[in-house]
Amino acid sequence: NDDDESQQLHGILYNPAVFYNRHIPFGDDDDDDDDTKERRNQLLKTIAPFQWYSSILQTTLASDPILHCYGLHEWAMQYHPLNAPPPPSAKYQSNNVPLRVSRDIINQTVERKGIRCTHVDALRFFAPAAGPLNHHGATLERMDQLRLEQKGCVHAHMDLLKIALKLQGFVDSRLVGDVLEVALKARTLDVEASPYDATGYGVGIVPIETNEGRKIYRERQISLMREAEPVRERLADAYDGFMRLAFEEELLGGHFSTDGSAGGGSNAAPPYVAPERLAKAQPGGLPWRKNLIES
Repeated sequence: NDDDESQQLHGILYNPAVFYNRHIPFGDDDDDDDDTKERRNQLLKTIAPFQWYSSILQTTLASDPILHCYGLHEWAMQYHPLNAPPPPSAKYQSNNVPLRVSRDIINQTVERKGIRCTHVDALRFFAPAAGPLNHHGATLERMDQLRLEQKGCVHAHMDLLKIALKLQGFVDSRLVGDVLEVALKARTLDVEASPYDATGYGVGIVPIETNEGRKIYRERQISLMREAEPVRERLADAYDGFMRLAFEEELLGGHFSTDGSAGGGSNAAPPYVAPERLAKAQPGGLPWRKNLIES
């Protein structure tokens, strides 16, 4: 029946159990040969990114929102007080998108009450002088994302697109479309609240350097958070369903905790921890993979 919406196909969904060869048995419980160990280790490495993103989704859903950051991460990238070295991010802006406020206003806005940025990926792009002004630390580790990521963060909403695309081929295209819509709205607010003049690209201005601008930002931040919440829940469910279909239950007992540890269940090994999970971010610092924590 053409009128029956439930019978209509929306894209193609592949079977994750077939794709990841779940039908191939590991062997008996006492089978400890090298091939079995290697296959198990490879599967744990394959599963680990899905476990990581699933943990990020779940901890973000359980978090309390922070609604007084006002998008100052973008301002921290252009912070340049007297006698401080120029912010590295300035070289990307000078010939592309102009500043809409003076450097003095940027400095005053950042120094007003400091920075409350919980997004670990933003810190590396801060001007070095802005690092000490971040209430959550001038150096953060990748594992800190599990305890810091919170549902009010516009960048956490943008990251939903990256997380959804990790399931590409195994996720409903309608969910990906909803994720994209949230991510675009988040990026729009992010740019509008920045110190840049992007009006030439069709976006507005949220002047968070003023009391009225901060009020507008908070209102839109709350609205966006409420819109993103059910989308994040659906994506978390999609991850859970995918992993249960793709991998043996005994391989899924491991998890990442908010304290940064990786643990396993009673009958499960801890998840594989990729080297980049054990990395740190510093203002003006190196990318994650090139800034690993020395053991």
